[in-house]
Amino acid sequence: MMARTTIDDVAAAAGVSIKTVSRVLNDEPGVRTETRGRVREAIASLSYRPSLPARSLAGKRSNLIGLVYDNPSANYVFDVQSGAMARCRDAHLRLFIQSCNDLGGETVEEVLAMIDQTHVDGLVVTPPLSSDAALISALEERRLPFVRLAPDDTSRGGPCVIMDDEAAAHDMTEHLLDLGHRRIGFVAGHPEHPSSRLRRQGYQAALDAAGVGENQPIEQGFNDTASGYEAGRRLLSASKRPTAIFASNDDMAAGVVQAAHELGIDVPRQLSVAGFDDSQIAAIVWPALTTIRQPAYEMAFAAAGLLIDLVRDRPAPAVTELAYTLVQRGSTAEAP
Repeated sequence: MMARTTIDDVAAAAGVSIKTVSRVLNDEPGVRTETRGRVREAIASLSYRPSLPARSLAGKRSNLIGLVYDNPSANYVFDVQSGAMARCRDAHLRLFIQSCNDLGGETVEEVLAMIDQTHVDGLVVTPPLSSDAALISALEERRLPFVRLAPDDTSRGGPCVIMDDEAAAHDMTEHLLDLGHRRIGFVAGHPEHPSSRLRRQGYQAALDAAGVGENQPIEQGFNDTASGYEAGRRLLSASKRPTAIFASNDDMAAGVVQAAHELGIDVPRQLSVAGFDDSQIAAIVWPALTTIRQPAYEMAFAAAGLLIDLVRDRPAPAVTELAYTLVQRGSTAEAP
């Protein structure tokens, strides 16, 4: 049986000290570029994988990053987890993921228990938890480094990564208006998510600017396909149905498309449907969704990077904003 490669083997192969290897593994300063490259070559050639418990004992860190989420959209959650995991992998760290779905008033206790049990070095907090005042206060009291994704308030709670949800929803509504639609239904997102409010505001502002903001049909959704389907059925069964429906996320937009198919309404010839996020389901549903590409993967990647900087005592900007993109596909067309 082949012996496990140790940090001593890497140090010997690179001709450096064990401490230098440790600095390279932890991405710490104080190592020359040439030396850093030599160490990384030795790590690769020896297929060395550092022991997390050993690194924890040596550096008084667990080398674990935590991520907490409370979101029914599996597509969004997958993108966020993948982005954070990729950044942790780059830094030779591990990601611990904790679901807080359906915990209600026990969310804070559950997150604190996870922190105590895993000893994570820091936390990526996703929406809507990133706007949970009780949770943010608890993390601040613990003095645990954390970075928030898409909070409703960027002025407190440490570094955060955002995109302009309101402007993006405004742009999508303008796109539908430019196609000639004047009766544009809206499926609102989960009421506990700050982004839902911002997206609805953007939708309404664009309609108001076009002079058609009164009496537009709006239905409540909860960010999953089932609620989008039910909202779509209600909107499309009305005596005066919309010619376009904008859903606050792709999962709900997919539900609207399903409802339209069942009712024999052609998408996009009789009904345009637009979503938000550009998650995996946007390209799978037929016709493929016109949507706003929210860079969820990139936002989570950036958030994990900021957190790693905090954990390693490096400065991190207070607010990082990433750009969105309007992606046109087959689900929208000129108004009938």
